[in-house]
Amino acid sequence: LIDLGKVTGVLLAEQQNRNENYRPGARMKFFVMAVEMSSRGPEILLSRSHANMVREIFRQEIPEVASGVIEIKGVARDAGFRSKVSVFTADPAIDPIGSCIGQRGSRITTIIEELGGEKIDVIQFSDNAIQYISHALSPAKVLGVELDEDNKTATVTVAPEQFSIAIGRSGQNVRLASE
Repeated sequence: LIDLGKVTGVLLAEQQNRNENYRPGARMKFFVMAVEMSSRGPEILLSRSHANMVREIFRQEIPEVASGVIEIKGVARDAGFRSKVSVFTADPAIDPIGSCIGQRGSRITTIIEELGGEKIDVIQFSDNAIQYISHALSPAKVLGVELDEDNKTATVTVAPEQFSIAIGRSGQNVRLASE
């Protein structure tokens, strides 16, 4: 149960991050998933693991995202461990990745701290599926991508020394990239 002032929020076990400790009196940010009326009044369902939590923290911490100059196209998240955030801007004078990371990583460091040390990969969105898949598998260097649009699958080729980076620990990188 989370004290929100006049009301109490509910943080279910499946909406918590596995590696976070919740201490009484600690101030934390939560994502409001739903507000439902129950027999005892409003019930507020909260989350710390929802993908939109990352989206909202980006909106709060990065002015270009809040103003709409930079658009978050997608978020794939393995809560507590790693997130991949796809960003786009129509303004050619703005570097969306650089704006999200900030000078010497100042903006992204604030976001990482808020998410309890979760690693965040900021990638460039592209309408070109081959280019987008290559960006999504970063930090691995992709040699080639073959699309099978009928079956909605892609075959990605990487150098042998890049294979473990492309897959990631326990398949995490490739799983987030596929999302």
